Amino acid sequence: MKVLAINAGSSSVKFQVVDTKRRKFLIKGIVDAIGLPNSRINFELSDGIKFSEVNIETNVKNHEEAIKYAIDILLDSGISKKDIQLVVHRVVHGGQYYSEPVIITKRVMNKIKELSELAPLHNPHNLKGIEEAKKYFPRVKHVAVFDTAFHQTIPEKAFLYGLPLEFYTKKKVRRYGFHGTSHHYVSKEAVRIMKRKSFKLITCHIGNGISVTAVQVKKGKPISLDTSMGFTPLEGSIMGTRSGTLDPGIILYLLDKGYDKKEISDLLNNKSGLLGISGRSSDMRLLLKNYEVDKRSKLAVDVLTYQLAKIIASYTVALGGLDALVFTAGIGEGSWFIRKKICDQLKHFGVGLDSRANKKNGEVISSNKSQVKVMVIKTWEELEMAVEAEELLKKKRSD
Repeated sequence: MKVLAINAGSSSVKFQVVDTKRRKFLIKGIVDAIGLPNSRINFELSDGIKFSEVNIETNVKNHEEAIKYAIDILLDSGISKKDIQLVVHRVVHGGQYYSEPVIITKRVMNKIKELSELAPLHNPHNLKGIEEAKKYFPRVKHVAVFDTAFHQTIPEKAFLYGLPLEFYTKKKVRRYGFHGTSHHYVSKEAVRIMKRKSFKLITCHIGNGISVTAVQVKKGKPISLDTSMGFTPLEGSIMGTRSGTLDPGIILYLLDKGYDKKEISDLLNNKSGLLGISGRSSDMRLLLKNYEVDKRSKLAVDVLTYQLAKIIASYTVALGGLDALVFTAGIGEGSWFIRKKICDQLKHFGVGLDSRANKKNGEVISSNKSQVKVMVIKTWEELEMAVEAEELLKKKRSD
């Protein structure tokens, strides 16, 4: 089946046509910097050779224009509308309503809109992408896959905060977790690599956004038991520009000092993390380049790797041990140094790396003596979305 996967973010629209039978993409791309100067489109065809970049002289004003550009690229590449048998959309927040993909109806769209109060930076843009894509593909099914869905198996003791219980029962304040599609995909790939049906796994999605998940694999099925992002994607370790977990008293202190809600939100989401500590950049490549010569760049990297090692160690409590560790996403897949820094702090759990395999970004990077299998698995959220959507349709047809 040929499935169009769409991820409409705040300033970009990512798109990919996936052939689920052959497990390959036909075309993938991004319309970036929506509503900003120097809008651009990058896209790649399936041959892996031809890569095209289009710098758009006229700025892409909104998501309506962005979706149009994306569809035009698909058609120009030789893919017709008739080729697309299903459209799947990434939606960040599904709350407690959705623990699996759903066919998008007006009721579902209303729920996504309702949940925008929990994800104001994400859900409205996800919804806009759905609305626009439906105009171009009105006759095929559209399916929503939620970032939070994989984490709906987390038990109460892990998702509750230390607030009066009515904040959860009435206001839905709890840990939801994010990056669920990525954690789910790499967990299933870990089952393939481990060649075991049951084991204790921790997955680390390390990109500009960062999250860690404790996964119990039972009879080949990955089950999320805990995850580092919480009520919002701000919780957990420091990230590219996000603060990660803070003492909530800091927010009260800033309010007393005259900061307003908008300023605090901007501080925590856009000015903190690697960028805030280094004072230089949120780009890990630049920080590592200056690691030995710039104290603040080194400090930012050291804080991140320490926090990640600490979270990984804590999740052995949720799992009752550790059999396997996965690194994924841009930094997790590409930086041998970051993986080494983290794993060096986990040696007391029996974690050992094969230096040569780690530096080559090999699929298995643990040493022969390591008690924990350490893997580098390239995430493919679009394929996971497409497969889950296809399975949903097959299930509906058989009911």
